[in-house]
Amino acid sequence: MAIERPIERYGTTQRYSDVCAHGNTIYLVETPQTLDSNAATQTREVLAGVEKLLEQAGSDKTRLLLVTIYLRDIDDLIAVNAVWDRWIPHGTAPVRVCVEARLAHPDFLIEVAVVAAR
Repeated sequence: MAIERPIERYGTTQRYSDVCAHGNTIYLVETPQTLDSNAATQTREVLAGVEKLLEQAGSDKTRLLLVTIYLRDIDDLIAVNAVWDRWIPHGTAPVRVCVEARLAHPDFLIEVAVVAAR
């Protein structure tokens, strides 16, 4: 018989949690804080937030499994990639996809969804 593991939630509100973890898998979404900035600045903020949330859940950016990057304008991908390439440690790149999408806030240029291992 399988042992049921509890779901851990961090930063939980009525609408969402900052992080959910089940067993050795972590799920999180991060959005920018500075809404009047460019794509590179928002990307740096989002990736710094991802690092903090991963640490809170007992992981780090070398343990990323899947990253989905949502961009308001796919033309920002060049700026996003420049920041990403400096941020991700060599040899640890996760599966990644970038999608152009209408985002939750009109000033968001980027949102990121992450699945990581502990």
